[in-house]
Amino acid sequence: MTHLMMILGIVVFVIGLLFSIAWHELGHLSTAKLFGIRVPQYMVGFGPTLWSRKKGETEYGIKAIPFGGYIRMIGMFPPGDDGRITARSTSPWRSMIEDARSAAFEELQPGDEKRLFYTRAPWKRVIVMFAGPFMNLVLAVALFLTVLMGFGISQQTTTVSSVSQCVIAQSENRDTCRSTDPPSPAAAAGLKAGDTIVSFDGVHTDDWNRLSDLIRANPGREVPIVVERDGHDLTLHAKIATNQVAKKDSHGQIVEGQYVTAGFLGFSAATGIVRQDFGESLTWMGERVGDAVDSIASLPAKIPALWEAAFDGAPRQPDSPMGVVGAARVGGEIFTLDIPATQQLAMALMLVAGFNLSLFLFNMLPLLPLDGGHIAGALWESLRRHLARVLRRPDPGPFDVAKLMPVAYVVASVFICFTILVLIADVVNPVRIS
Repeated sequence: MTHLMMILGIVVFVIGLLFSIAWHELGHLSTAKLFGIRVPQYMVGFGPTLWSRKKGETEYGIKAIPFGGYIRMIGMFPPGDDGRITARSTSPWRSMIEDARSAAFEELQPGDEKRLFYTRAPWKRVIVMFAGPFMNLVLAVALFLTVLMGFGISQQTTTVSSVSQCVIAQSENRDTCRSTDPPSPAAAAGLKAGDTIVSFDGVHTDDWNRLSDLIRANPGREVPIVVERDGHDLTLHAKIATNQVAKKDSHGQIVEGQYVTAGFLGFSAATGIVRQDFGESLTWMGERVGDAVDSIASLPAKIPALWEAAFDGAPRQPDSPMGVVGAARVGGEIFTLDIPATQQLAMALMLVAGFNLSLFLFNMLPLLPLDGGHIAGALWESLRRHLARVLRRPDPGPFDVAKLMPVAYVVASVFICFTILVLIADVVNPVRIS
């Protein structure tokens, strides 16, 4: 049964992956057609074609390897010195394997001279290239909101899980009381496991981070604490101790290995599935975007640990980069966890949402062959044309992004090497969630 659930989880992730790719390319396709650019192909996947059908002027299809997709737009680059127009795909994967695809003049049909990508105004090209990543962002936001507001997420609550019997500095990393340790304020006040804290010092709160901040901010004070016990409200009085406690960052997350002197009550909060309102969901997503940006920025620093995990048997770090294979494996593990089916589905949706958020951010990097590289080229062309008008100089014409292809091949080569390293690590030493 476990193997069957593992396979089911992998299948769910692969379906989500394929939909995400198709959704991304749909953004490029719809805006390209909106601006009159001819699109001969729209493909999900790479390699041999499993199915295709031509509708109008575009061939739609599915290929065998579900690791990407592309649309083919004619005239991605302006003519070179020989007057030939080279075609390119919007997908970085396709661009890497095409080896400077055949000249676009071979695909031109009568009337196509005015339907080339490079002939469109820079702002239209920006929209076409931005539309793909933007679709991933839209999907990520929709999935995050569905989970946060519909299913809820696991987080600490104001319900008491256990009560500490004494005051121990968290920096000591022990949980056994000594005779010299003073009793904890929670134990002295009569707080019990199962109590739900309703208010602290007259401040109503149902949020753990808010309650934690209130406790930390009141060392040495005796405060009233209202708890719900067996369906009734009960007021307790506790003198908040001063203790060494774990430092929290601006997002309310614990900073490992760092401690501050603050108020201490002495209980552990229970975790539960809590639905978020719209404002809380926006805050949560904003924090995740920040985390994702930091993660992409720190990728080079994580390569040594990734190499050691792949080839030296070192432990795989929880925040280690994962590829599609690793993510699919995690998707499978989600469905083997001993949690309710609704939470399995919620975690799977979170995984697909995170994948889409990463696709958006990664594709926005201003490097060819990524979408962001084409956006940067169009913006640069717009800037220099505006400068030429202001300075009353001749129009410099389209910016030849093709001249940056050597850089694109370097970027693609680095990406390929990194992808292979991640793939090896995902196979021999995968990230596990259980």
